[in-house]
Amino acid sequence: MIVVAFLLQTLRIAIPYLLAAAGGVMSERVGLIALGLEGLLLSGAFGAALGSHYGGSPWMGLVGAAGAGLVVAGMLGIATIRFRANQVVVGVAINLLAVAGTRFFLRLVFDSSSNSARVPGFGGEGAGSALAGSLMNPLVWIGLAVLPVLAWILTQTAFGLRIRAVGENPEAVASLGVPVAPLQWQGLLLGAVLASLGGAYLALDQHQFTDGMSAGRGFIALAAVIFGRWQPVRVAVGCLLFAGAETLQIQLQGAQLVPSQFVEMIPYLLTMVALAGVVGRSVAPAALGKSE
Repeated sequence: MIVVAFLLQTLRIAIPYLLAAAGGVMSERVGLIALGLEGLLLSGAFGAALGSHYGGSPWMGLVGAAGAGLVVAGMLGIATIRFRANQVVVGVAINLLAVAGTRFFLRLVFDSSSNSARVPGFGGEGAGSALAGSLMNPLVWIGLAVLPVLAWILTQTAFGLRIRAVGENPEAVASLGVPVAPLQWQGLLLGAVLASLGGAYLALDQHQFTDGMSAGRGFIALAAVIFGRWQPVRVAVGCLLFAGAETLQIQLQGAQLVPSQFVEMIPYLLTMVALAGVVGRSVAPAALGKSE
């Protein structure tokens, strides 16, 4: 039972990582650095809480999350695709804007500086158990399927071939008469919707939005993308590995065998160790981060 509980908790923790990392793969495959994943998660979570609150349904929460993700992606695209701004600077700015913006609208809409009102979510108290609640949540199934499906799209479809070609050599793509900017927009917008659904999972699973609830998950998802060498199935393995480390951290905190300060470092230490062993051998898309 302990092993089952550990695996179930790992699964629940992994879902936002899987969705955000899928968005990161799409973005980086078209040559756009996915440094704004943290902002997309946070914006998606707030959009989900807002949609679920006013729409009275978690499905409306998904619509709200996707809408918030598209708004953020629009700002990213205008800055990086249209005006060729530095992608790292824009990504950092988007993350800061998401933190400040969600805090402002949280106060404006819910008259609170810490959390929203309780909103409808998937599963809930009527599910009977944590396992049943997870099985009733469509975002769990989407999260588990998204990276294998993305792997198929990128390797077996003409759209995926064009996406990968844009990330490797946009000049060659343009020389064949295929417009590069629309493909970059498609990859960015699709990736933003996927990442925002990761934020929706956080808000709808907890039935509320709390200030800063993404808590660095976007950066860990980006680390999983690099760890997986931009290959979706390997990225999924990285997400599960990091989620397992976070689950171990929670279990050790409950056991109180090690000072909590050291336990809290486990996921981040594992991330650093994993990247240290991979980064030197990984090959990013050739056009990643190039504004010209």
